[in-house]
Amino acid sequence: MADWFNERVVDAHRLPLFCFFVALITAFLCTRVNVRLIRARTRWFGNVSVGEMHIHHVVFGVVLTLLGGVAGLILSGVSQGWYSFSSAVFGVGAALVLDEFALILHLRDVYWQEEGRTSVDAVFVAIAATGLLLFGLHPLGWDGGTTADDWTAPAFLVVNLVFAVITLLKGKIWSGLLGLFVPPSLYVGAVRVARPGSPWARWFYSERARRPRPRLMAKAVHREERWRRPVIRVKIAVQEFVSGRHDLPAPESPESPVRGHRRRAVVPRPRRGAERGAERAGRHWRSGRPRAR
Repeated sequence: MADWFNERVVDAHRLPLFCFFVALITAFLCTRVNVRLIRARTRWFGNVSVGEMHIHHVVFGVVLTLLGGVAGLILSGVSQGWYSFSSAVFGVGAALVLDEFALILHLRDVYWQEEGRTSVDAVFVAIAATGLLLFGLHPLGWDGGTTADDWTAPAFLVVNLVFAVITLLKGKIWSGLLGLFVPPSLYVGAVRVARPGSPWARWFYSERARRPRPRLMAKAVHREERWRRPVIRVKIAVQEFVSGRHDLPAPESPESPVRGHRRRAVVPRPRRGAERGAERAGRHWRSGRPRAR
């Protein structure tokens, strides 16, 4: 194991990337454990607040990402050890930022709502992409070793990029991301039928398209129900195991009343002076006699 690590990581100059990868996973898991314990109201570190303002951990993530990135630029030529340490700091900051990616996307706190699963997807994408880079795979099959007279490598890069865009427009996010490192996945994803809710389906399959294709839309819906839905359920189960349920109502604070309990509206009784004022107001303002009804 040590020989493999020295050969594939240290000798290949991937130690900073490995430290970023480990720090990203560790910080994400620790953050999720922390927020789940806070949500369960256990005796644990609570939320960070300044007065009445709650400080989200994305703020700390931005600070750590900035510090780790700038330190990496300074220490990259000084020492590989310090460069790896700055990469780990960058990984911790990236985990804190991506864990609240849904908050940045929606500009509101949707951490424990359905939209909050976007943050978990973003973290999984970052972990998968970093892992593939750590294994030595290159995006779109480009390794950077081209010459001025060699035009096949740039052409291959452009073709793969076009297939990647088509695959992503067809709504196949994971196939497109995997295809960035394994190009045959792009070819399969670009040829197959698009997902029903994807931009490609709206442009070429739906009734709003110039040439609607109801058969392809029906085929896309059938494949979505037959194959995609079970995969989504498995993915949601994995997300809930790692990060907790996102469709549960937020727990009530101890100071707030129990949900569903309504307080009675208490109508204050008028004072005696107010009653006398109401009687006088019923009289005529000149003669003092009561108004004729």
